[in-house]
Amino acid sequence: MMTDPIADMLTRIRNAYKVRKHEATFPYSKLKMKISEILVKEGYLEKALINEDKFPQIVVTLKYSGRQGALESITRISKPGSRYYVQAADIKKVLNGYGISVLSTSKGIMTGKEAREGKLGGELICEVY
Repeated sequence: MMTDPIADMLTRIRNAYKVRKHEATFPYSKLKMKISEILVKEGYLEKALINEDKFPQIVVTLKYSGRQGALESITRISKPGSRYYVQAADIKKVLNGYGISVLSTSKGIMTGKEAREGKLGGELICEVY
């Protein structure tokens, strides 16, 4: 049984980049789809699609420029055993603004920048750069 499906998703993406795969696949959930859409919008992934063969899966196409992957690091911050919550004023810039943080707020899943602008705090899911 998997205890942290979000960490599993992030690890699958990280490992796919390390071995220069074209795409990564993981089981579908609304939360994972929303995180994938944010990574596409921010330019870390090419696209994210739902594949519904026997059971729904998310297929993300990785983005490269030459041999360099668009994503260098993707780290899970809030874990099931140790949740990490931040207020809007405490949301830090990732890599001096070059990276993004993904938060779960009362208004849905969004980037740290969007949460700061909307003056929303929430659970810090992951940081990407």
